[in-house]
Amino acid sequence: MNYTAYLERIGYTGELQPTLEVLRQLQKRHLLSVPFENLDIHHGVPIELDVERIFNKVVLQKRGGFCYELNGLYFELLTAIGFDVRRISAKVYSSSEGTYTPEYDHLALLVTIAGEDYLTDVGFGEFSFAPLKMALNQVQADARGNYIFDRYDEDYYRISRVEDGEIRPEYIFRTAARAFDEFTGMCHFHQTDPGSHFRQRSMITLPTEQGRITLTENKLKIKEGDLTRETAFKDATEYEVYLWKYFGVKPVGRNS
Repeated sequence: MNYTAYLERIGYTGELQPTLEVLRQLQKRHLLSVPFENLDIHHGVPIELDVERIFNKVVLQKRGGFCYELNGLYFELLTAIGFDVRRISAKVYSSSEGTYTPEYDHLALLVTIAGEDYLTDVGFGEFSFAPLKMALNQVQADARGNYIFDRYDEDYYRISRVEDGEIRPEYIFRTAARAFDEFTGMCHFHQTDPGSHFRQRSMITLPTEQGRITLTENKLKIKEGDLTRETAFKDATEYEVYLWKYFGVKPVGRNS
């Protein structure tokens, strides 16, 4: 893998030492540069847990992806720099069901620095800009909101967002290291099963310093601070204009 190209893709030019400050900078640059998207799923393009294929898509084609691709590739970068990092399996909270999804529904990363574990995640959509220290029952302030870890039960930890005094679960996880291929089944599920939320609609989204830009099949949504602007459209040409203007992405399947 060409790690120099990867760093150029996320616009990172700082030092390359396995420190907390470097991890902070890498995570934020990754989130601001690489969109979270499911376009391949809606164009029948198979997503495989193959690092070189993901590298080609995300770095060379300047695309985005979902958790298995983004955190899967990010794991390789952090390992190359010298971080003590492991893939972990997470079960995402479903607010509509009031339950958690199956094991391997989400791939996140834990990094150990000076004996402390930090959750770093560049593949969960709206999430923290900075790594979160695994300190239980302590609210941690981040540019994207406040977060807190606690024990869900004797097996799982939970990460939650704190909003207006209310604790809203994000996902639960164990800290055990997982092999990349252990996520194959759920990766296939999200591409093929009608019950997967990734199959419900096409979406690409990217945070900005002050908000977020999201594009679906028929709507562009731009959030800046407390202001949100939405533009509805029906023309595929207009969709392609927005896809390129805001995400630098060409329509899936078009290479020129």
